[in-house]
Amino acid sequence: MSKPTDVVVREVKPSTNTIQYRTPMKFGGRIATDVTMFNVEITVETNSGKIGHGYGSMPLGNIWGWPSQQVDSSQTLQTMVEVAHRFSAEASKLNEAAHPLQHSRSLHQPLIGIGKQLVAELSLPESIPELALLVAGSPVDAALHDAYGKALGLNSYNTLGKEFIEEDLSGFLNEDFAGEYLDQYTTRQPQPTMPLYHLVGALDPLDHDELEQPVGDGLPETLPQWIAADGLTHLKIKLNGDDLDWDVARVAKIDKVSTAAQTKRGITSWFYSLDFNEKCASVQYVLDFLAKLQEVSPAAMDRVQYIEQPTHRDLSKHPENKMHAAAKIKPVVIDESLIGLDTLFLSREQGYSGVALKACKGHSEALLMGAAAQKYNLFLCVQDLTCPGASFLHSASIAARLPTIAAIEGNGRQYCPAGNDAWRDRFPEMFNITDGTVGTGVLTGPGLGF
Repeated sequence: MSKPTDVVVREVKPSTNTIQYRTPMKFGGRIATDVTMFNVEITVETNSGKIGHGYGSMPLGNIWGWPSQQVDSSQTLQTMVEVAHRFSAEASKLNEAAHPLQHSRSLHQPLIGIGKQLVAELSLPESIPELALLVAGSPVDAALHDAYGKALGLNSYNTLGKEFIEEDLSGFLNEDFAGEYLDQYTTRQPQPTMPLYHLVGALDPLDHDELEQPVGDGLPETLPQWIAADGLTHLKIKLNGDDLDWDVARVAKIDKVSTAAQTKRGITSWFYSLDFNEKCASVQYVLDFLAKLQEVSPAAMDRVQYIEQPTHRDLSKHPENKMHAAAKIKPVVIDESLIGLDTLFLSREQGYSGVALKACKGHSEALLMGAAAQKYNLFLCVQDLTCPGASFLHSASIAARLPTIAAIEGNGRQYCPAGNDAWRDRFPEMFNITDGTVGTGVLTGPGLGF
């Protein structure tokens, strides 16, 4: 039965803007120099006549979501922009009252259909990956949840229980969740503060010897400068995945540079995550890397908190890439592979011990996969897609409401700080980092919290 709080969509207004990167960012063998943001404003009305205006924003990370060998990056980006526009138009047709989780589910097949339409219309040589479709659709999903909470005058994370949605989680996941709701897997208040994971990109200078072209904009230029300025204790390290000596030497040097910087600060405990961006040919590369790192820099090895998806994202086509042995040493999380419960189960079968959630796959999807990860006792982390401004606040709000998340990833302040300018004064705790933490306790307002 429809509830008085259920909403219909009255208006959807999409827009785009491009933000230049401060410095190039290399991942997965590709280099990004700017980002196109897709933004959506949505107006909803509840059955009881309350109006809410919501906002969603997300980078259309085509290089990450659609790393094609057959379609050039300019066309993958243009196609994802078109997907997002058509999906926004589809969302404007949501005239049957429902909870945002239900609206998100009803929009999934139309999103897949839009992808197929564009492949045919543009005579593309390959299908649009579902991951790219999810990224293109994610601003709408975020805006729906935001508008819903604002219509009710409530934080969206406090509108996930039975009093707001009759249907339990078994209708979105499986029978293991019968009688359960998302309020059981989220907290009623955000964590007050959370450590920030700072990205050390493959092109980023670690010290002055590597600083060939200073930006000169007043922001830190080297890793020690970043550590000192922001009080960092968590570093995410981008690696090649196909050059063992380089990867080991990179982590060892980062540890050496970090140790010197942290010693000056009187800090004795800090952490690393390792991201191979799917470039490892097999799990054996990971095992060889870990063994060699243990030999070369045991202190660095001790500081590794988890490893992100090291091998190919298509798990079904690469069943040989089993992670059991590596996951016994450090948690190994799927990232690009996670596009639904079936891929979560497949990753578990193949030895992955954790999942990385991203707001860019959809707000509803992140919440549901967060619940599944907790149910099945998987290591859980939240990462961003170099999200600036509202998209970072959105990503951080998810991390702050899932009880097992240890830290927040946020590298928009490094690579596209201009995207934070409109938000910095309103949420200085989120964008002006001084003690290595993000002040997520401020994300308590109506809607998504900001």
